[in-house]
Amino acid sequence: MADIDKQLSLIKRGSTEVISEEELVNKLKEAQINRRPLHVKAGFDPSAPDIHLGHTVLLRKLKHFQELGHSVYFLIGDFTGRIGDPSGQTEMRKQLSKEEVIKNAKTYKRQIFKILDPKRTRIVFNSRWYEKMTFDQAIEFLSKYTVARMLERDDFLRRFKENRPISILEFIYPLIQGYDSVVLKADVELGGTDQKFNLLVGRELQREFGHSPQIVITMPLLEGTDGINKMSKSLNNYIGINEPPKDMFGKIMSVSDDLMWRYSELLTDLDLGVMKKMHPKEAKLKLATEITKEYHGESEAKLARQEFERVFKNKELPQEIVQQKINIPGDKIPLINLLDYGLNILYTSNSKNELRRLIQQGAVKVNSQTISNINYELEAGREYLIQVGRRSFVKVILKKN
Repeated sequence: MADIDKQLSLIKRGSTEVISEEELVNKLKEAQINRRPLHVKAGFDPSAPDIHLGHTVLLRKLKHFQELGHSVYFLIGDFTGRIGDPSGQTEMRKQLSKEEVIKNAKTYKRQIFKILDPKRTRIVFNSRWYEKMTFDQAIEFLSKYTVARMLERDDFLRRFKENRPISILEFIYPLIQGYDSVVLKADVELGGTDQKFNLLVGRELQREFGHSPQIVITMPLLEGTDGINKMSKSLNNYIGINEPPKDMFGKIMSVSDDLMWRYSELLTDLDLGVMKKMHPKEAKLKLATEITKEYHGESEAKLARQEFERVFKNKELPQEIVQQKINIPGDKIPLINLLDYGLNILYTSNSKNELRRLIQQGAVKVNSQTISNINYELEAGREYLIQVGRRSFVKVILKKN
């Protein structure tokens, strides 16, 4: 294992809070003396099948612990996922079916080893202990917390004051998540800043059960490509780790310069001091290349960069353009109505309002000509090259039904 200062420096990179740093140092020292790796836990409720770069903030921190010689528990909350984490929610969460959770969990297992070392990763499902738990055991750990303590949580208190419903399942969710740490005897637990309350509950429950309390490390919530909201598939501001290399590269190049530095710190091990001495455009190219390389390999990252520079720097067309054949009911059709017939051209939600807005902004071209008329029509029996923004192209072949 690396010396304590080096371990601490890597562990703290990009983190928001460590509770407490003194206890973490003591655990790292004990691990060195006893030659026992720390057990580091992070839980993921499989509420959606795909992992995006926002999820990798935690995964990369787990990887840092692995690089330092420690072991990781990648906990898939297949039991808690059926409840839904209420953190930051203003309404009751919709419960997922057992089948939905199992399906999503399978895709998680396939994706995480793009980042984590399989030899130092133990995948665990919390249904393993909860489905065997007796009601007496449940009463034991549920009795460890009070309603008053739960209402210290901002989102619960706000919903309570506004007479918004809070289900009993949501209310006990932090205790169920916290009990995972008791079962696994976690030394460290990682989570986003919105998870702080849940992580601290785990720390308290460990004390109640006579265990050494876990260290809590919170990581920032990564903003999506819009630079405002948390990265989320539902907001269409995400970058999926399984996206095609050129799409991943292009999306990273689209983020603001300010967000570029945040992505550099949280999504790579690049030297920020060196990066900030570079021209912002070159720094962003390096960032996009590094992230694309991590998930698709060096050769694919190189090709994605060449494609980007061909289209944006040299104003050339991409080497490969998606082709769509669309059957329309008449001789002509407004461009925006093609969305109803399967046209896939927008990186955000495929909505007519979004396409109208882009047309009005002069961001849409048909056969290399910028269009400004939101009612612009296309004719059946012809082929069109449609471009939206600087990186979205599709060749459409229109046929009349």
